[in-house]
Amino acid sequence: MTFFDSIRYKESALSTKSLYCITTAKLEKFLPKKTKKIVVKNVLYELAKALKKLYPESDIDYPDTSLKLYSKYKYNTVKFCNNPLIGKNVKIGKNSSIGANSIIEHNVVIGNNCVIGSDVIIKNSIIGNDVVIQDGCKIGLKGFGFIPIRNKNFKMPHIGRVLIDDNVEIASGCTIDRGSVDDTEIGKNTYLDNQVHVAHNVKIGSNCMIAGQVGFAGSSTIGDNVSIGGQAGISGHLKIGNNVKIGGGSGVIKDIDDNQVVMGYPAIPFKDFIKNWRAK
Repeated sequence: MTFFDSIRYKESALSTKSLYCITTAKLEKFLPKKTKKIVVKNVLYELAKALKKLYPESDIDYPDTSLKLYSKYKYNTVKFCNNPLIGKNVKIGKNSSIGANSIIEHNVVIGNNCVIGSDVIIKNSIIGNDVVIQDGCKIGLKGFGFIPIRNKNFKMPHIGRVLIDDNVEIASGCTIDRGSVDDTEIGKNTYLDNQVHVAHNVKIGSNCMIAGQVGFAGSSTIGDNVSIGGQAGISGHLKIGNNVKIGGGSGVIKDIDDNQVVMGYPAIPFKDFIKNWRAK
């Protein structure tokens, strides 16, 4: 089963292999004939209700009751500082280290040669090799999602993961939300500075450099070799191309093609930004 709630995903809808799709009367014509259409008025609300039935505890981050102090015999190639808590079925690769008071919840996978700092919480995540996660990060917790309905906000369940590829560094105080119905992904050799927030379903490519306090709203896709200056904001469901540079403090509210340099709010080509600034 899948869902289709916006014309911007027309190409994906045309090629879907899903047997069932939750969609609207206006959009059902873009789905293949073999796909059975579940036509509703509010796609995301009906999706959230279906997910709630399939995963009844997925809209709240309940504490992991399987947590316990590590066993040095189980992880004899891993170095631990004081008081780490490890859940069931956690896998930690060779020559990795876990800082003091960090919590690694059930089914998390951490690769070889990783450094996990102190006071880190990791849930619902698969982490590659040679990854550094500095102190105070929160990885894989539920994102911010709800469907506004009369007299109540219906919580959007989160059933996705965080996937962090090899050679990624995440500086202190960052928050990376797990996906809602997809995964949140960070590509190889990407560096996040302090206090970056990555919302659910965001996909950041390889070799990206993200400066401090940048915020990514949900379901945006960031290409490879992208540089973003501090305190910039990326709106949801956008596509940022490869080799893009975004100036600090910018507000990105529309897609950006490959090889562009932008700045300002709303973000515009850098040359236009400079012209406007000089004209003031």
